Amino acid sequence: MARAYLHVDDDIAASATSPGPSALAVIRVAGPSSVRRLASVFSRPKALSTLPGYQALYGHIRKAGAQRVDQVVVLVFRAPASYTGQDGADIMCHGGSAGIDLIMATLVDAGFRRALPGEFTFRAFMNGKLDLAKAEAVHELIQARTEAAHDDALTRLSGGLSDELARAKTRLTKAAAACALGLDYGDDEVPDALRNSLGELTDLAESLENLAASWRVGRLLRDGALVVLAGGTNAGKSSLYNRLLKEERAIVSDVHGTTRDSLEAQLDLDGIPVRLVDTAGMRDSSDPVEQEGVRRSRLQADGADLLLYVVDAVLGLHEQDKTFLHGRERVLMVWNKVDDASAKPTPDGWIPVSAKTGAGERQLALAIAEAIRGPDASAAMGSLRVSTARQADALARTAAACRSALRAAAAGHALDMVSLDLAEAMAALGELTGETAPDDVLDAMFSGFCVGK
Repeated sequence: MARAYLHVDDDIAASATSPGPSALAVIRVAGPSSVRRLASVFSRPKALSTLPGYQALYGHIRKAGAQRVDQVVVLVFRAPASYTGQDGADIMCHGGSAGIDLIMATLVDAGFRRALPGEFTFRAFMNGKLDLAKAEAVHELIQARTEAAHDDALTRLSGGLSDELARAKTRLTKAAAACALGLDYGDDEVPDALRNSLGELTDLAESLENLAASWRVGRLLRDGALVVLAGGTNAGKSSLYNRLLKEERAIVSDVHGTTRDSLEAQLDLDGIPVRLVDTAGMRDSSDPVEQEGVRRSRLQADGADLLLYVVDAVLGLHEQDKTFLHGRERVLMVWNKVDDASAKPTPDGWIPVSAKTGAGERQLALAIAEAIRGPDASAAMGSLRVSTARQADALARTAAACRSALRAAAAGHALDMVSLDLAEAMAALGELTGETAPDDVLDAMFSGFCVGK
């Protein structure tokens, strides 16, 4: 792990707002001497150094020689009732980049160290203000692109996942304690407490496995899905792209090969962040530029979470369409231009739409959302979820160790063997909260945060 993260007793500073002109910006400081150190470059040092927590003070940041840098309002936080568990302050200043840089330079001259990404949250974790599951939720909340993703992360930050993990730990601790007690009995004696505790492990393993499986939906809400529109030229892909986005993003023309390169936009599809891509039409061409567009279209289609293959209902299916679709999975077949009087009947398995009139749009949107989420998504969307592969893996290993303990007990193995399985389950569960997480996991997680959080 980066050594600076482990230096939790110095004073750190960082801008907590995105770069770029704005009405206000926030610069955050934290550390045992942070308020006193900040007071040394503040126009009212005595008032700031004695200010109680959760109170604000107006004044100026000053360089050496009393030169004013900016007018600011400082909001003070006192340990232990602060985000990091240490003394700290938020400096609210004007949002110009020059002023922010000057304030940061002044703070560094006063002895502050520039904070690493996520270092404030790391200190909160180290000081017991957040467990690892909540710390991950902080990052997800910042990165959330849809309301559903925001709510999902907020549930974990509010303790929904942590509470579930605490209940699981209590049941494992109970079983481990009963197992230790059972070691004092004869080999052919099993105390009732152990029998009852082991009986609960079946339900615990099942609930942890279900929670691990929720990662599919949690990942979608966090990372989103890549949905690619493909099909022949003039099938109406660009018109459908504009229809789904509710804006004119792609040029629509009757001329074949209008779309030469892919277009990309973000879409909130029933709570799922979707990266929607319109690609060049598939056809044989002697034009090297169009050939390159077709090649890129195939690459985009191959890497998509879901492919929307669009066919002109007036022209119907061609051999090229059948060849392209053969053997493909995770594809929705879209029968476009059904509003045309010459449109052919919609084949089985195809979704009839009209990009021109909007007919079938809602049906298509629902089909996209269902295909992305999977068949069990309706239950998963309304329940507690995990959102990272790390969390899912730790839960799966906890459940596997529980089932191993049950098999060992059922086979009549010595209780010390059962205890080893239970200890393994406890260690895997501890990785979720951070109690047993290795340094490389902590480093990878916190270094992915934005600076200032």
